[in-house]
Amino acid sequence: MRRAASSIFGMAVVVALVCVPPAMAATSYTFQPQTILAPRVPAPEEQRKPEQNVVPVGSVSLAMSSTQTAVIKSVMRFNSATGRALADNEIICKWPGGGKNMVIGQNILPDTGKYPDLEDIELTTQYLVHPGVATTVTCTAQVRSISLGYDDRYYNLVGGSIQFTDQSVANTTTGQPIQASVARNTSIDSASPVLRIPATNTFDIAPGFKGLKVFGDSNYMVVKPCADCTTGASTARFTLLVNQWKADGTVCHSDSTTPITKTMLYSVHHVYVPLTKQFEIKTDPGCVPRFNAYVKVDYISGYDGATHGIAKGLTDSRGSATTHSSDMSHIFAVPYK
Repeated sequence: MRRAASSIFGMAVVVALVCVPPAMAATSYTFQPQTILAPRVPAPEEQRKPEQNVVPVGSVSLAMSSTQTAVIKSVMRFNSATGRALADNEIICKWPGGGKNMVIGQNILPDTGKYPDLEDIELTTQYLVHPGVATTVTCTAQVRSISLGYDDRYYNLVGGSIQFTDQSVANTTTGQPIQASVARNTSIDSASPVLRIPATNTFDIAPGFKGLKVFGDSNYMVVKPCADCTTGASTARFTLLVNQWKADGTVCHSDSTTPITKTMLYSVHHVYVPLTKQFEIKTDPGCVPRFNAYVKVDYISGYDGATHGIAKGLTDSRGSATTHSSDMSHIFAVPYK
């Protein structure tokens, strides 16, 4: 991995009598590789609550207009865990009077070579930021961690970055960003084997776009059937579907990603499942720029599962009394020309 460094815009050398402009705020930042402490779970006799460690690793800022929408994205790679521990990639975006947060995570397994894709993991947290007022938005990426045992554990943040990957994207015709999050944990099992979340409402965009790039990021959770179960897994299939509609309410055309099937170990508990679809907009007779999109989750076998909803009561820092909420499973779309 390349050595991380802060992205700083240097000021140009100027001659006398020319004012030097202030340095511009960074819109991208590369993380410094570091070891993350995952604090131990307290023993029962300690009679205290577990504490998540919260480690800020980089911030970016963007001056935005009242109608502007931007894409914020944080990518983190973790490995070399000394034991099973939580690894969360969280973005906290703030502006005067508002903010929007999101977190994606899963448990990382110890570095044994038995499950290489669960021992060296990459997590991407991304969403649309739309303050609705002229302001400067500051977004901070932070790692949330906790041990899944009675001893402290450690893992490495190998690298990654936070950046505004697109500083101005089109909204719906009502001026809103095209995105939606799952409000609460929603279960799936053999009796109710299909979920269609996260999902957008039906939305309209202005004519003239060639397509949509749609992102459906799910955190899928394994639900164990007994209090003392420590093994087992849940298998489910994930597909991102996009529809375009006609003016008369019938479907113009549909497209989807190739379905992927994942078996999630209970020891990992919740797993990041990213899906992306580039969707062509049709201009056939009757077709209008009206759409909806969703992730279809099909239960296959094993333990029950669930799509993670909003995470509530997250401490602002380790041991803090103040808390916040962060969206988890999420879908959004970016029109392109």
